[in-house]
Amino acid sequence: MATRDRRVDAYIAKSADFARPILIHLRGVVRSACPDAEETIRWGMPHFLHHGLLCRMAAFKQHCAFGFWRRAQLVRGSAREAQALGQFGRITRISDLPSRRTLLALVRRAARLNEAGPGTTPATKRPPRPAPRTPPDLRAALAGNARARATFAALPPSGRREYVDWLLDAKRAETRARRLQQTVVWLAAGKARNWRYGG
Repeated sequence: MATRDRRVDAYIAKSADFARPILIHLRGVVRSACPDAEETIRWGMPHFLHHGLLCRMAAFKQHCAFGFWRRAQLVRGSAREAQALGQFGRITRISDLPSRRTLLALVRRAARLNEAGPGTTPATKRPPRPAPRTPPDLRAALAGNARARATFAALPPSGRREYVDWLLDAKRAETRARRLQQTVVWLAAGKARNWRYGG
């Protein structure tokens, strides 16, 4: 059985209260289904490796995410998939996930796919999502800062979407105003939304 990575322990420990049981559950499922999976931190979040990248999990302020590297061969796309990183949408409690039995089966299948090597099943290529619509308040803020506007325009659609989704996810007007101000500061500095995580 592969050893635990202390960095994953630390990642779970510093996550929000709601997120810790979810991450512990996901980690347990992966370790049960694929005991030889190696734990690591990549792009600022826990990943599991088994003959290549197997799956990953992440905790954010208000939700968690979990997904398989070869998702197109394992999980049919859904509306929830578009809501967050991974294939299971915004996970706020363990009950948002498929049953433990289903997850175990998916992890085992993902491990077998990796063991068989690349190209064993052609991946279904999803059409690219359209660029997000820029909210009026963000458009107005960018109009007043040329550097921020140029950075935002140069980002790929996914990079723009990360900023837009972050703003739209704010529950209160004060939170949104604070995020809008931070967005302009980061963009003016040439930074993507998740620059702190290496993305």
